[in-house]
Amino acid sequence: MRKSEIRELLKVTQDPEIISFAGGLPNPLSFPIDDLKGIVQTVLNNHGKVALQYGATHGVNELREAILERSVKEGMKGGMSMENIMITSGSQQALDAVGKIFLNPGDIAMVGLPSYLGGINAFRSYEANLIGIPLDKEGMRVDLLEEKIKELIKQDMTVKFIYTVPTFQNPAGTVMPGSRRKKLVDIAHEYNLVIVEDDPYGKLRYDIPPVKPIKAFDDEDRVIYMSTFSKILAPGFRLAWIIANEDIMRKLALCKQAQDLCTAPFSQYIAYEFIKSGLLDLHIMRICEMYKPKRDIMINAIKNYFPAGYSCNKPKGGMFAWVTLPEQIDTEAMFLDAFKEKVAYVHGKAFCVDGGGGSSMRLNFSYSTNEQLEIGVKRLGAVIERKMKVLCR
Repeated sequence: MRKSEIRELLKVTQDPEIISFAGGLPNPLSFPIDDLKGIVQTVLNNHGKVALQYGATHGVNELREAILERSVKEGMKGGMSMENIMITSGSQQALDAVGKIFLNPGDIAMVGLPSYLGGINAFRSYEANLIGIPLDKEGMRVDLLEEKIKELIKQDMTVKFIYTVPTFQNPAGTVMPGSRRKKLVDIAHEYNLVIVEDDPYGKLRYDIPPVKPIKAFDDEDRVIYMSTFSKILAPGFRLAWIIANEDIMRKLALCKQAQDLCTAPFSQYIAYEFIKSGLLDLHIMRICEMYKPKRDIMINAIKNYFPAGYSCNKPKGGMFAWVTLPEQIDTEAMFLDAFKEKVAYVHGKAFCVDGGGGSSMRLNFSYSTNEQLEIGVKRLGAVIERKMKVLCR
């Protein structure tokens, strides 16, 4: 097991003078505190005796039904029932459970290059061999994925699943198009694999219409889908969900019983009443209205303050910008220089299972104020410029 780079960074960025682009934190001004005051009272009035009690491992039925209804509307295949849905204590619990039930030491999981650090750490804790597949502007290169799977099978190596964040990928911000999602399902069918689809950011859309999840292309129940309320309601509830076929779900439930027995019913009833009242979709719209200008401020500031030679995506949703600097710059080593200037980020190596990403960094734009975004990027640009001058001597 390894320490989380992001969790460790968050410890050192508690100084209020530090402008932190490091964490994947929602903006606290987005939390619907006034709405929740009434919702909490409703929960206590209508569900108090069960909301404050232990709950079922799979979760509160009302919330699972609400998630089922929304999932079908998003295009996930019919025939799905409430039994295919389990509420988890955050997506990290779901990732850990998937690792526990699928991975024996030495088994292979295919991940993006770069990929979400929380998934990497969860799977590594079960001694998995993680194989990275490069991304392009449309997400995981499924052509390279298939080539690598064929190569591994020839070597008698056991590939268990493909892990992907297809919509506004963390950290790269890419969106996998429908054709590539369908191809991914076809590959899983061809080689008898499972796809783990992690979708925390899919609702945070700024420039594109809704994108069907990979699960919508799944005719064989090969896709394990997970999402969370952390980015669309509040992370403090520690509330997420996982959708899988009944055989996998039985294993997941056994795993969860050993982890925490059940997710807090009180949080679940709050989420249910929030959905039932019609507030969730309105709230998501407000979050997007808050974050889109923040993204634009960061991207424009990068153009204005970073020296030439970098590349940076303009994410169409989500919470992150992925920046790659000239290859001679080591962003892990440069972090201390940036920290002295009171700005923080996450270096790219943390997201790359092959040891790459040394000249890249992930920048979060959702948490900081608009003024901090401008100032922080300016500070970071000055650090990069000094670093480049030293290297070019």
